[in-house]
Amino acid sequence: MLPKDAGPRPRNWPAQVEQMTTTPERVSPIGAVQALPDTGGFFGPYGGQAVPPHLKAIMDSIADAYLAIRETDAYQQELAELHTHYVGRPSPIYHARRLSAHAGGQAEIYLKREDLNHTGAHKINHALGEALLAKHMGKTRVIAETGAGQHGVAMATACALAGIPCEIHMGAIDIAKEHPNVTKMKILGARIVNVDSGTRTLKDAVDSAFEAYLKDPENYFYAIGSVVGPHPFPMMVRDFQAIVGREARQQFAAMTGALPDYVVACVGGGSNAMGIFSGFMDAPSVRLVGVEPSGRSLAIGDHAATLSLGKPGTMHGFHSYMLQDDQGQPQPVHSIASGLDYPSVGPEHAYLKDTGRAEYHAVDDRACLDAFMDLSRFEGIIPALESAHALAWVLQQARKADRRLRYLINLSGRGDKDADFVAETLGL
Repeated sequence: MLPKDAGPRPRNWPAQVEQMTTTPERVSPIGAVQALPDTGGFFGPYGGQAVPPHLKAIMDSIADAYLAIRETDAYQQELAELHTHYVGRPSPIYHARRLSAHAGGQAEIYLKREDLNHTGAHKINHALGEALLAKHMGKTRVIAETGAGQHGVAMATACALAGIPCEIHMGAIDIAKEHPNVTKMKILGARIVNVDSGTRTLKDAVDSAFEAYLKDPENYFYAIGSVVGPHPFPMMVRDFQAIVGREARQQFAAMTGALPDYVVACVGGGSNAMGIFSGFMDAPSVRLVGVEPSGRSLAIGDHAATLSLGKPGTMHGFHSYMLQDDQGQPQPVHSIASGLDYPSVGPEHAYLKDTGRAEYHAVDDRACLDAFMDLSRFEGIIPALESAHALAWVLQQARKADRRLRYLINLSGRGDKDADFVAETLGL
């Protein structure tokens, strides 16, 4: 049943989406049980396990281990204590009054401050969950990929804490662009693999990491950095990130006496968006908005607007929207934000788009940079370029608002990693 504050269902609200609401009788540090994905790992037609039979058996064993271990008191207690005493949860919600006034309309802008977490982004939420799972499963090494470096830093941090060796695969372009995060990963003890093939960005880092994982999947754990990949990873990463949405809903209601009109997050693979969306899925009066990068232009290779311009396809072991050529191969992509330049997207986002429960828009590099500077100059908060995409879309809408609207943005990361690049790009 929908809560009283949810308002009327939109016309395209399907029964299956209503089943996605959380069940309060089973709340844990990982989150409440949700109806989707189904037992095959599908969100409607998206997701699944597009992998060879021997690898499917390994994915199924990870799913079984996750579902069993997550229910144990030892796992839940350790994760809950780390959220509080290590990560610094709950992260606060901040009313950006000066930025709201600068936008000039009647809209009010609020920020869920995931940038204040230990390691500076939402990534630590699932990194801790995955590293602890690997430890409980007796794995000897964690393999991961990273784009902007936030997932890499978070995994290196979590593996240092868990006492498990960590290997991070990162595209050569991103290594040069996100050097501060590379330094942090090395200090934390991670082995960095420079991926100099293909586009030398996130997609190729995923390919490289998966290849390394396949050398010994019995003893290695592949810690995927978003709600992508074969089942159970889209489910697991969403569950670990759902704490963002649970906190945000309670905090916003306590702060304002209502729910936000819009909940907005950037979308590359889509982990931070699924995290905050999950807290409002059963409140259809709240519009869920994902913001993708339209990059330099809408020409092939100049953007990564997968949900806006892609079509269903299969890559990296799952079925979802994908930017692809006529042969079904991934197209080259671009974004000023290294964490968003991926040619596919999490399968749950594809499902939410098709059902109409969430909407997806794109903003370009220039708007992203403007939003980055606006938040920095008006609120003293330097955001990650990824998060600045969501901020840019909200600023565009806020300037046109002719009535009071409340926008809640998931500020998924801080911009330390991007500061030098932005300064050089803008000639500061």
